[in-house]
Amino acid sequence: MVPWAGAALWMLNPLLVVWLTLAAAFLLTLLLQLVPPRWLPSCALFQDLIRYGKTKCGAPPRPAICRSFDVPKRYFSHFYVISVLWNGFLLWCLTQCLFLGAPFPDWLYTLLRILGAVQFRERVEGENKVASVHVRIAGGELALSAFLVLVFLWLHSLRRLFECLYVSVFSNAVIHIAQYCFGLVYYVLVGLTVLSQVPMDGRNVYVVGKNLLMQTRWFHILGMMMFIWSSVHQYKCHVILGNLRKNKAGVIIHCNHRIPFGDWFDYVSSPNYLAELMIYVSMAVTLGFHNVTWWLVVTYVFFSQALAAFLSHKFYKSKFASYPKHRKAFLPFLF
Repeated sequence: MVPWAGAALWMLNPLLVVWLTLAAAFLLTLLLQLVPPRWLPSCALFQDLIRYGKTKCGAPPRPAICRSFDVPKRYFSHFYVISVLWNGFLLWCLTQCLFLGAPFPDWLYTLLRILGAVQFRERVEGENKVASVHVRIAGGELALSAFLVLVFLWLHSLRRLFECLYVSVFSNAVIHIAQYCFGLVYYVLVGLTVLSQVPMDGRNVYVVGKNLLMQTRWFHILGMMMFIWSSVHQYKCHVILGNLRKNKAGVIIHCNHRIPFGDWFDYVSSPNYLAELMIYVSMAVTLGFHNVTWWLVVTYVFFSQALAAFLSHKFYKSKFASYPKHRKAFLPFLF
Protein backbone atom coordinates (compact mmCIF):
# COMPACT_ATOMS: atom_id res chain seq x y z
CA MET A 1 0.00 0.00 0.00
CA VAL A 2 1.36 3.43 -0.90
CA PRO A 3 2.25 5.76 2.01
CA TRP A 4 -0.67 8.15 1.63
CA ALA A 5 -3.21 5.36 1.39
CA GLY A 6 -2.98 4.43 5.06
CA ALA A 7 -3.82 7.95 6.15
CA ALA A 8 -6.54 8.38 3.56
CA LEU A 9 -8.02 5.03 4.50
CA TRP A 10 -9.45 6.22 7.78
CA MET A 11 -10.14 9.84 6.92
CA LEU A 12 -13.80 10.39 7.72
CA ASN A 13 -15.26 11.98 4.63
CA PRO A 14 -19.05 12.48 4.43
CA LEU A 15 -19.69 9.12 2.75
CA LEU A 16 -17.75 7.22 5.39
CA VAL A 17 -19.76 8.95 8.11
CA VAL A 18 -23.08 8.20 6.40
CA TRP A 19 -22.42 4.51 5.78
CA LEU A 20 -20.81 4.00 9.18
CA THR A 21 -23.82 5.59 10.86
CA LEU A 22 -26.28 3.48 8.87
CA ALA A 23 -24.35 0.29 9.59
CA ALA A 24 -24.19 1.07 13.31
CA ALA A 25 -27.91 1.93 13.43
CA PHE A 26 -28.96 -1.34 11.82
CA LEU A 27 -26.53 -3.34 13.97
CA LEU A 28 -28.09 -1.83 17.08
CA THR A 29 -31.58 -2.49 15.75
CA LEU A 30 -30.72 -6.11 15.01
CA LEU A 31 -29.26 -6.59 18.48
CA LEU A 32 -32.41 -5.13 20.03
CA GLN A 33 -34.49 -7.69 18.15
CA LEU A 34 -32.39 -10.49 19.62
CA VAL A 35 -33.08 -9.31 23.17
CA PRO A 36 -36.08 -10.97 24.88
CA PRO A 37 -39.11 -8.66 24.42
CA ARG A 38 -39.82 -8.51 28.15
CA TRP A 39 -36.49 -6.76 28.70
CA LEU A 40 -37.37 -3.81 26.49
CA PRO A 41 -40.31 -1.41 26.54
CA SER A 42 -42.71 -1.91 23.66
CA CYS A 43 -42.68 0.82 21.03
CA ALA A 44 -45.15 0.41 18.20
CA LEU A 45 -43.61 3.22 16.14
CA PHE A 46 -40.13 1.71 16.33
CA GLN A 47 -41.41 -1.70 15.27
CA ASP A 48 -43.40 -0.07 12.49
CA LEU A 49 -40.30 1.63 11.12
CA ILE A 50 -38.12 -1.49 11.00
CA ARG A 51 -40.73 -3.89 9.61
CA TYR A 52 -42.33 -4.01 6.20
CA GLY A 53 -44.52 -6.33 4.19
CA LYS A 54 -45.46 -9.59 5.87
CA THR A 55 -43.30 -8.93 8.94
CA LYS A 56 -45.67 -6.17 10.05
CA CYS A 57 -48.12 -8.97 10.83
CA GLY A 58 -45.88 -10.16 13.65
CA ALA A 59 -45.45 -6.73 15.17
CA PRO A 60 -47.38 -5.30 18.13
CA PRO A 61 -50.82 -3.86 17.30
CA ARG A 62 -50.40 -0.83 15.09
CA PRO A 63 -52.04 2.45 16.13
CA ALA A 64 -54.23 4.14 13.56
CA ILE A 65 -51.74 6.97 13.23
CA CYS A 66 -49.09 4.47 12.06
CA ARG A 67 -51.40 3.00 9.46
CA SER A 68 -52.01 6.45 8.04
CA PHE A 69 -48.38 6.53 6.86
CA ASP A 70 -48.59 3.25 4.92
CA VAL A 71 -47.83 2.97 1.23
CA PRO A 72 -48.16 -0.23 -0.84
CA LYS A 73 -45.15 -2.51 -0.87
CA ARG A 74 -45.46 -2.74 -4.64
CA TYR A 75 -44.01 0.78 -4.66
CA PHE A 76 -40.66 -1.00 -4.35
CA SER A 77 -40.55 -0.68 -8.12
CA HIS A 78 -40.15 3.09 -7.73
CA PHE A 79 -36.76 2.54 -6.09
CA TYR A 80 -35.48 0.76 -9.16
CA VAL A 81 -36.99 3.25 -11.58
CA ILE A 82 -35.02 5.97 -9.79
CA SER A 83 -31.91 3.80 -9.74
CA VAL A 84 -32.08 2.89 -13.43
CA LEU A 85 -32.50 6.54 -14.40
CA TRP A 86 -30.05 8.12 -11.95
CA ASN A 87 -27.32 5.50 -12.05
CA GLY A 88 -27.79 5.20 -15.79
CA PHE A 89 -27.05 8.93 -16.00
CA LEU A 90 -23.96 8.54 -13.79
CA LEU A 91 -22.80 5.62 -15.93
CA TRP A 92 -23.28 7.71 -19.07
CA CYS A 93 -21.22 10.55 -17.55
CA LEU A 94 -18.45 8.16 -16.54
CA THR A 95 -18.46 6.51 -19.97
CA GLN A 96 -18.12 9.92 -21.60
CA CYS A 97 -15.16 10.70 -19.35
CA LEU A 98 -13.38 7.38 -19.81
CA PHE A 99 -13.79 6.84 -23.53
CA LEU A 100 -14.33 10.32 -24.98
CA GLY A 101 -12.33 12.43 -22.55
CA ALA A 102 -15.31 14.62 -21.68
CA PRO A 103 -15.15 16.21 -18.21
CA PHE A 104 -17.82 15.74 -15.57
CA PRO A 105 -20.47 18.47 -15.37
CA ASP A 106 -19.50 21.22 -12.94
CA TRP A 107 -22.27 20.44 -10.47
CA LEU A 108 -21.45 16.72 -10.44
CA TYR A 109 -17.73 17.37 -10.05
CA THR A 110 -18.39 19.71 -7.13
CA LEU A 111 -20.66 17.14 -5.50
CA LEU A 112 -18.05 14.39 -5.91
CA ARG A 113 -15.38 16.59 -4.35
CA ILE A 114 -17.65 17.23 -1.37
CA LEU A 115 -18.20 13.49 -1.04
CA GLY A 116 -14.46 12.82 -0.99
CA ALA A 117 -13.42 11.98 -4.57
CA VAL A 118 -9.62 11.69 -4.77
CA GLN A 119 -7.52 14.05 -6.89
CA PHE A 120 -4.82 11.70 -8.13
CA ARG A 121 -2.65 14.37 -9.76
CA GLU A 122 -2.27 16.07 -6.39
CA ARG A 123 -1.35 12.72 -4.85
CA VAL A 124 1.24 11.93 -7.50
CA GLU A 125 2.93 15.31 -7.23
CA GLY A 126 3.16 14.91 -3.47
CA GLU A 127 4.81 11.47 -3.58
CA ASN A 128 8.33 10.31 -4.32
CA LYS A 129 9.08 8.67 -7.66
CA VAL A 130 8.62 5.06 -6.51
CA ALA A 131 5.37 5.72 -4.68
CA SER A 132 3.94 7.75 -7.55
CA VAL A 133 4.28 4.75 -9.86
CA HIS A 134 2.11 2.72 -7.48
CA VAL A 135 -0.38 5.59 -7.31
CA ARG A 136 -0.67 5.75 -11.11
CA ILE A 137 -1.21 2.00 -11.36
CA ALA A 138 -3.82 2.12 -8.59
CA GLY A 139 -5.50 5.01 -10.38
CA GLY A 140 -5.90 2.98 -13.54
CA GLU A 141 -7.31 0.01 -11.67
CA LEU A 142 -9.73 2.19 -9.71
CA ALA A 143 -11.12 3.78 -12.86
CA LEU A 144 -11.97 0.39 -14.37
CA SER A 145 -13.19 -0.94 -11.01
CA ALA A 146 -15.60 1.95 -10.50
CA PHE A 147 -16.83 1.65 -14.08
CA LEU A 148 -17.56 -2.07 -13.65
CA VAL A 149 -19.27 -1.58 -10.29
CA LEU A 150 -21.48 1.16 -11.73
CA VAL A 151 -22.38 -1.19 -14.60
CA PHE A 152 -23.19 -3.91 -12.05
CA LEU A 153 -25.34 -1.52 -10.03
CA TRP A 154 -27.27 -0.42 -13.10
CA LEU A 155 -27.81 -3.99 -14.31
CA HIS A 156 -28.88 -5.04 -10.83
CA SER A 157 -31.42 -2.23 -10.67
CA LEU A 158 -32.72 -3.01 -14.16
CA ARG A 159 -33.18 -6.68 -13.27
CA ARG A 160 -34.91 -5.85 -10.00
CA LEU A 161 -37.24 -3.47 -11.83
CA PHE A 162 -38.09 -6.26 -14.27
CA GLU A 163 -38.75 -8.63 -11.37
CA CYS A 164 -41.00 -6.12 -9.61
CA LEU A 165 -43.04 -5.64 -12.77
CA TYR A 166 -43.17 -9.16 -14.19
CA VAL A 167 -41.99 -11.75 -11.64
CA SER A 168 -43.03 -10.76 -8.12
CA VAL A 169 -46.66 -10.98 -7.02
CA PHE A 170 -47.36 -8.30 -4.45
CA SER A 171 -50.15 -8.67 -1.94
CA ASN A 172 -51.76 -5.79 -0.08
CA ALA A 173 -48.68 -5.58 2.16
CA VAL A 174 -47.40 -2.13 3.04
CA ILE A 175 -44.27 -0.19 3.95
CA HIS A 176 -43.91 2.96 6.01
CA ILE A 177 -43.61 6.24 4.14
CA ALA A 178 -40.25 6.82 5.86
CA GLN A 179 -38.98 3.51 4.46
CA TYR A 180 -40.25 4.51 1.04
CA CYS A 181 -38.43 7.85 1.14
CA PHE A 182 -35.25 6.17 2.36
CA GLY A 183 -35.43 3.70 -0.52
CA LEU A 184 -35.69 6.53 -3.04
CA VAL A 185 -32.62 8.26 -1.61
CA TYR A 186 -30.66 5.05 -1.11
CA TYR A 187 -29.88 4.24 -4.74
CA VAL A 188 -28.97 7.85 -5.47
CA LEU A 189 -26.48 7.71 -2.61
CA VAL A 190 -25.10 4.33 -3.66
CA GLY A 191 -24.44 5.55 -7.19
CA LEU A 192 -22.65 8.64 -5.92
CA THR A 193 -20.62 6.45 -3.58
CA VAL A 194 -19.40 4.38 -6.53
CA LEU A 195 -18.62 7.41 -8.66
CA SER A 196 -16.74 9.10 -5.81
CA GLN A 197 -14.26 6.21 -5.88
CA VAL A 198 -13.15 7.22 -9.37
CA PRO A 199 -9.66 8.81 -9.34
CA MET A 200 -9.96 12.39 -10.54
CA ASP A 201 -7.60 14.59 -12.53
CA GLY A 202 -9.34 17.93 -12.31
CA ARG A 203 -12.81 17.40 -13.78
CA ASN A 204 -11.59 14.37 -15.73
CA VAL A 205 -11.02 10.77 -14.72
CA TYR A 206 -7.44 9.73 -14.06
CA VAL A 207 -6.59 6.81 -16.36
CA VAL A 208 -3.21 5.28 -17.20
CA GLY A 209 -2.78 4.75 -20.94
CA LYS A 210 -5.39 4.91 -23.66
CA ASN A 211 -6.83 1.41 -23.32
CA LEU A 212 -8.92 1.02 -20.18
CA LEU A 213 -9.15 -2.75 -20.62
CA MET A 214 -5.38 -2.98 -20.15
CA GLN A 215 -6.05 -2.17 -16.49
CA THR A 216 -7.98 -5.43 -16.03
CA ARG A 217 -6.89 -7.41 -12.97
CA TRP A 218 -7.81 -10.81 -11.60
CA PHE A 219 -10.17 -9.35 -9.00
CA HIS A 220 -12.22 -7.70 -11.76
CA ILE A 221 -12.87 -11.13 -13.27
CA LEU A 222 -13.59 -12.68 -9.88
CA GLY A 223 -15.97 -9.87 -8.95
CA MET A 224 -17.82 -10.21 -12.25
CA MET A 225 -18.24 -13.96 -11.77
CA MET A 226 -19.51 -13.45 -8.22
CA PHE A 227 -21.95 -10.79 -9.40
CA ILE A 228 -23.42 -13.04 -12.10
CA TRP A 229 -23.62 -16.02 -9.73
CA SER A 230 -25.36 -14.02 -6.99
CA SER A 231 -27.74 -12.34 -9.44
CA VAL A 232 -28.80 -15.65 -10.95
CA HIS A 233 -29.61 -17.08 -7.52
CA GLN A 234 -31.52 -13.97 -6.47
CA TYR A 235 -33.57 -14.15 -9.65
CA LYS A 236 -34.31 -17.83 -9.01
CA CYS A 237 -35.46 -17.03 -5.48
CA HIS A 238 -37.81 -14.31 -6.67
CA VAL A 239 -39.23 -16.65 -9.31
CA ILE A 240 -39.85 -19.28 -6.62
CA LEU A 241 -41.63 -16.72 -4.43
CA GLY A 242 -43.70 -15.44 -7.33
CA ASN A 243 -44.71 -18.95 -8.40
CA LEU A 244 -46.13 -19.67 -4.94
CA ARG A 245 -49.02 -17.40 -5.88
CA LYS A 246 -49.53 -18.68 -9.43
CA ASN A 247 -50.90 -21.84 -10.99
CA LYS A 248 -49.01 -23.93 -13.51
CA ALA A 249 -50.25 -21.69 -16.31
CA GLY A 250 -48.66 -18.67 -14.62
CA VAL A 251 -51.97 -17.11 -13.59
CA ILE A 252 -52.11 -15.43 -10.18
CA ILE A 253 -54.59 -17.34 -8.03
CA HIS A 254 -54.02 -15.91 -4.54
CA CYS A 255 -51.80 -13.61 -2.49
CA ASN A 256 -51.33 -15.82 0.56
CA HIS A 257 -48.00 -16.78 2.08
CA ARG A 258 -46.68 -20.30 1.67
CA ILE A 259 -43.44 -22.08 2.54
CA PRO A 260 -40.96 -21.72 -0.33
CA PHE A 261 -38.68 -24.60 -1.32
CA GLY A 262 -35.81 -24.99 -3.76
CA ASP A 263 -32.45 -23.39 -4.48
CA TRP A 264 -31.10 -21.49 -1.44
CA PHE A 265 -34.48 -21.78 0.31
CA ASP A 266 -33.28 -25.22 1.37
CA TYR A 267 -30.81 -23.48 3.69
CA VAL A 268 -32.22 -20.09 4.71
CA SER A 269 -35.59 -18.37 4.95
CA SER A 270 -34.54 -15.31 2.95
CA PRO A 271 -32.03 -16.33 0.28
CA ASN A 272 -32.95 -13.26 -1.75
CA TYR A 273 -31.51 -11.14 1.06
CA LEU A 274 -28.41 -13.33 1.20
CA ALA A 275 -27.98 -12.95 -2.56
CA GLU A 276 -28.32 -9.17 -2.18
CA LEU A 277 -25.44 -9.23 0.29
CA MET A 278 -23.33 -11.36 -2.06
CA ILE A 279 -23.99 -8.92 -4.91
CA TYR A 280 -22.54 -6.09 -2.83
CA VAL A 281 -19.62 -8.28 -1.77
CA SER A 282 -18.92 -8.94 -5.45
CA MET A 283 -18.70 -5.19 -5.96
CA ALA A 284 -16.24 -4.92 -3.06
CA VAL A 285 -14.13 -7.60 -4.74
CA THR A 286 -14.29 -5.71 -8.04
CA LEU A 287 -13.03 -2.60 -6.27
CA GLY A 288 -9.95 -4.55 -5.23
CA PHE A 289 -10.87 -5.78 -1.72
CA HIS A 290 -9.39 -2.76 0.09
CA ASN A 291 -11.95 -0.01 -0.53
CA VAL A 292 -12.99 0.98 3.00
CA THR A 293 -15.94 3.10 1.89
CA TRP A 294 -17.51 0.25 -0.03
CA TRP A 295 -16.90 -2.24 2.76
CA LEU A 296 -18.92 0.08 4.98
CA VAL A 297 -21.68 -0.11 2.37
CA VAL A 298 -21.40 -3.91 2.53
CA THR A 299 -21.54 -3.75 6.33
CA TYR A 300 -24.73 -1.70 6.17
CA VAL A 301 -26.24 -4.14 3.66
CA PHE A 302 -25.26 -7.07 5.87
CA PHE A 303 -26.98 -5.73 8.98
CA SER A 304 -30.04 -4.37 7.16
CA GLN A 305 -30.60 -7.62 5.26
CA ALA A 306 -29.90 -9.69 8.37
CA LEU A 307 -32.55 -7.71 10.24
CA ALA A 308 -35.11 -8.20 7.47
CA ALA A 309 -34.25 -11.90 7.22
CA PHE A 310 -34.52 -12.39 10.99
CA LEU A 311 -37.98 -10.81 11.10
CA SER A 312 -39.07 -12.82 8.06
CA HIS A 313 -37.80 -16.02 9.68
CA LYS A 314 -39.82 -15.29 12.82
CA PHE A 315 -42.90 -14.72 10.68
CA TYR A 316 -42.56 -18.05 8.89
CA LYS A 317 -41.95 -19.96 12.12
CA SER A 318 -44.97 -18.39 13.81
CA LYS A 319 -47.28 -18.95 10.84
CA PHE A 320 -46.31 -22.49 9.79
CA ALA A 321 -46.04 -25.26 12.38
CA SER A 322 -44.37 -27.50 9.79
CA TYR A 323 -41.70 -24.96 8.89
CA PRO A 324 -38.33 -26.74 8.32
CA LYS A 325 -36.42 -26.67 11.60
CA HIS A 326 -33.00 -26.91 9.96
CA ARG A 327 -33.56 -23.74 7.94
CA LYS A 328 -31.71 -20.66 9.21
CA ALA A 329 -32.75 -17.05 8.78
CA PHE A 330 -29.93 -15.51 6.76
CA LEU A 331 -26.60 -17.35 6.83
CA PRO A 332 -26.61 -21.10 6.09
CA PHE A 333 -25.90 -23.20 9.20
CA LEU A 334 -25.08 -20.08 11.27
CA PHE A 335 -27.86 -17.50 11.67
